[in-house]
Amino acid sequence: MERTLNILVTGASKGIGRAIALEMKEKGNLFVTGRNENALKTIAAQDYCICDLTQDITALIKFIKENKIDILINNAGEYIYGAIDSATQDEIDRIFSTNLISPVKLISASVPHMKEQKWGRIINIGSISGVMGEAYASLYSSTKSGLLGLTKALALELAEYNITVNTINPGWVETKLGLDSIEESEFSKEEIIECIPQKRFVKPEEVAKLCSYLITDDAKGITGQGINLCAGLSVGI
Repeated sequence: MERTLNILVTGASKGIGRAIALEMKEKGNLFVTGRNENALKTIAAQDYCICDLTQDITALIKFIKENKIDILINNAGEYIYGAIDSATQDEIDRIFSTNLISPVKLISASVPHMKEQKWGRIINIGSISGVMGEAYASLYSSTKSGLLGLTKALALELAEYNITVNTINPGWVETKLGLDSIEESEFSKEEIIECIPQKRFVKPEEVAKLCSYLITDDAKGITGQGINLCAGLSVGI
């Protein structure tokens, strides 16, 4: 497209989201959202919206509509490790709201503009845990699996409007969230790396570069896909 695109990245204050936001700065008008205002300011985006996806997101929905978002990247996510029978109601509500319900609401707010112009890109950041399942992370796995179902259905629903919808499923990523989840698990970083075919964690910048490709017209034929970016973790042993 010839005009400047308006891009929104959620959860942009750190980790994968920050890497995506920095990658997107050269692709159009960048808008970001997250909970940490100071961190968002350092990205120097076109504008930002402070928002906690577990709370009222009315202001963020208004922000999306006002800025006519063409490219929505649902990155914000939360991870909880623990047995299903130990999960509290607050934990269940919080992780489903952040990882699945809010992305649905943000997509719903973005799509009318995309339909009107007959062009749009929606990228959801899922997880390999949503593809394979992860013991003691059933809440996380189920929310990320839900993104895959959402992606497939919306890809069919929106194809005639030249809107693509895809999910990127990272494996272990070298971020604070990734390292913190190791602390919560029963395994050491060395034990986890030993189970990854490439013997390494994925870099946040790898996810960002894949997003960069998926928003291009060269990638217009890729829709409804769950793309595993996991250093071979999903292939098997």
